[in-house]
Amino acid sequence: MTRVLETISSEFFNNSRQLLKLPPTLLFNSQNSHGHLINTAITIGNKLAYNNHFFINSPKLTARTKVSIRAYGQTMCEFHQHDVLIIGSGAAGLTAALHLAAHGKVAVLSKGGVNAASTFYAQGGIAAVLDKEDSMNAHIQDTLSAGAGLCHEKSVRFTVEHGPASIQWLIDEGVNFTGKTKADGSIDYHLTQEGGHSHRRIIHAADATGKAISSALVERVQKEENISIFENHVAIDLITLAKLGLPGNQCLGAYVLNTQTGSVETHLARFIILATGGSSKAYLYTSNPDIATGDGIAMAWRAGCRVANMEFNQFHPTCLYHPKAKSFLITEAIRGEGGHLCLPNGERFMARFDERLELAPRDIVARAIDYEMKRLGIDSVYLDISHKPADFITSHFPTVYERCLTLGIDITREPMPVVPAAHYTCGGIVVDLDGQTDIEGLYAIGETSFTGLHGANRMASNSLLECFVFAHSAAKKIKSALDTDFNWPEIPKWDESQVTNSDEDVVIAHNWNELRHFMWDYVGIVRTTKRLQRAKHRVDLLQQEILDFYSNYKISNDLIELRNLVLVSDIIIQSALQRKESRGLHYTLDYPNTLAVARNTILTPPNTPVFSARSRQRF
Repeated sequence: MTRVLETISSEFFNNSRQLLKLPPTLLFNSQNSHGHLINTAITIGNKLAYNNHFFINSPKLTARTKVSIRAYGQTMCEFHQHDVLIIGSGAAGLTAALHLAAHGKVAVLSKGGVNAASTFYAQGGIAAVLDKEDSMNAHIQDTLSAGAGLCHEKSVRFTVEHGPASIQWLIDEGVNFTGKTKADGSIDYHLTQEGGHSHRRIIHAADATGKAISSALVERVQKEENISIFENHVAIDLITLAKLGLPGNQCLGAYVLNTQTGSVETHLARFIILATGGSSKAYLYTSNPDIATGDGIAMAWRAGCRVANMEFNQFHPTCLYHPKAKSFLITEAIRGEGGHLCLPNGERFMARFDERLELAPRDIVARAIDYEMKRLGIDSVYLDISHKPADFITSHFPTVYERCLTLGIDITREPMPVVPAAHYTCGGIVVDLDGQTDIEGLYAIGETSFTGLHGANRMASNSLLECFVFAHSAAKKIKSALDTDFNWPEIPKWDESQVTNSDEDVVIAHNWNELRHFMWDYVGIVRTTKRLQRAKHRVDLLQQEILDFYSNYKISNDLIELRNLVLVSDIIIQSALQRKESRGLHYTLDYPNTLAVARNTILTPPNTPVFSARSRQRF
């Protein structure tokens, strides 16, 4: 058995002792709050350091976590060892953590507070077959239809068939969905209908479903002793065997910036789950929170994972148009409950674009709004539900009602000005039905992944369902492999010896602004080859600038996000240029027709190692 032989300061030892509630002693064997099992010989401020290395091992560890790791030059507070590392604290990440907590030590990284994820802001609900008048086949067919020929039926069926069980799990976890309690004590849940759905199948918590889900899951996670939450921690890059110059390409963990201290930490784990959400912040107007910068997709690409269908970016048709609204989303359920889209003169216009009117899929509605705004030279169109009773509006849509009222808009009496905004990334990291990527030990779930569910256009409220179904599937797969042996290599610490503090942060702000503007103008709702080529030229220049900046200056949250977002934008542009047709969310004036054969756009990183997680391609 190897012991930790490290010079540790009195301050560090005392802090550790207080954390562990241990008496002052020179030898202890215990487990700290981040999952380290430590058998340590310590001399405070003395000479027991051994070549500036420390090693972690313990006779108490099972084969699955038996470790002997060298972490060059790092103090123990910079080094963390887990069984499973989950990057992202949204619906997918927290669900996976709860399913794994009974089987090992789990760490959840959150870029901000633990609620800082897109899930918290979701209004609509979760699509699942919960009504006797509905059917699995109907939900499957609706999804296939919305996906414009690119959905993978096996993935669609897998997701839909696991829907009811996922909803029941959420109810058991304490999510309070909207419904009426019946005489026998059971609850008759209210189901609404949204665009693309042929039945009422959207279970919701008023118009703040994401908040209800996030709050319930966070409360449960915080009670689990086996789950450690690292708030204000931003993943920089994945650590893999290939990056260390070793055979194979297994994922070993990640380098992570602690934005509170400014230090870079090493987080190692046998299994890593990317649950980082999408990349809609690449666009000037978006309904997403500031964290949606494509981090997981970018890190996976740099590590050697394929990505697919990144040209399919969903623009939500109805984002509130107001200078103080900060991209406030107007839930699709308002149209599902009878809301009308109108021009400034009150004229409804959706009949000119689709027989389903306001209930057409989002890509059709967003293009229709974009067309009318450009045709008339107007800043917005209007969404009107004021013809419904006031008490119906305030009870079903309290969040929208209250937010609009603070901005001087009474939706019980007048329409809301709305515009399309980047909302959801339908493509992502290629995974199988277990969420496994091309790299052994690396999983991706939720919006950051490409499961084949959404095809060329995500149907409303299928995305949250995907989070829960694939989080459970990935956790099940990981649990089955936790007891496998693994010989850990030496892991170098993050090296900042050759970089300096930046005095040119204005470059980051300028590049961020430039990126989001040209992505909106050239890679938006309606595209052309010439616009895409212009965007490609600009993104190439930005990538070189950011590489120079990244190579010479100390890391920061803004630099990490910009680096990731520029890379993902490049992938979006490359994918869009490859698709010589219009399909679903990708509409180009140069190729307005849809080809007879639907094909996925799959990009492989240059100089990618041989895939070790799966020996064959799924697509």
